[in-house]
Amino acid sequence: MGGWSSFIRDLTEQMPLIMAGLVKTLQLAGLISVSGLLFGILVFYLTLSKNKYVRAAVNSYISFFIGMPLIVLLFLMYYGLPQWGVRLSPFAVAFIGFTFNVAAYNAAYLKTAFNGSDKSQLEAASAQGFNALQIFQLITLPQVLRLSIPALTNQVIANLKDSSVAFLIQYTEFFARVQELAATNFQFFKAYLAAALVYLALVSVIVLFARAIERRYFIPV
Repeated sequence: MGGWSSFIRDLTEQMPLIMAGLVKTLQLAGLISVSGLLFGILVFYLTLSKNKYVRAAVNSYISFFIGMPLIVLLFLMYYGLPQWGVRLSPFAVAFIGFTFNVAAYNAAYLKTAFNGSDKSQLEAASAQGFNALQIFQLITLPQVLRLSIPALTNQVIANLKDSSVAFLIQYTEFFARVQELAATNFQFFKAYLAAALVYLALVSVIVLFARAIERRYFIPV
C-alpha cells in the first residue's frame, strides 16, 4: 500500500502537467485526424485522374508514406532537416509528419471503397452531363466516405495511440508527462498502467461515437 500511496501522491503533484499533456495529445490527435482526412480526400481524388502521370505520382506518394515508419519520418524532419537549415518546432514536425502519413492511409481506404462500389450511378451522371468534379463531390465522395466509416474510425484511434511517439521529438504530450512521472518515483508499472487506462477510456469514447455514426450512415456492401 505504501507504494501506491507514494505513487498517488506524486501523481497528484504532477497532475496539472499531466492534464496539460493530455490536452496537447487530444489537440494533436484531433488536428491530424481532420487534416489527414481532408488531405486524404484530395489525394484520393487525384488517384482518379485521367492523367497517368498524376496517378503514378499520387500512388507513389501513398506507397511511400504507408511504407515509411512514422518514427523514421518524424526523426528525418526533426533531426535531419536542421542540417539543411530548416528548423521546425516539435508540434510543426508532428503535425506535418502525421498529416502526410495519415492522408496516405485515408486515401488508400477511400480508394478501396471506391473500387468496391457500384459504378452505374457514375456512368448515369456522366451521361447526363455532370463533369468529373461534380460527380466526385455529389456521388463518389459521399458513398466512399460512408463505406469507409469503419476504416476511418480505426485510423482516428490509431492517430490517438500513435501520437504517443511524438514525445521522442520533444513534444511534451500526455505520454511524455507520464514518462516524467515514472522517472520521478521509478514506479514504471503503475505509471504506464495509468496511461494505458487513460488511452483505453479515450479509445472507448471514440468507438462509441463512431458506432453511432455507423448506425446512421453506414451502407451495407
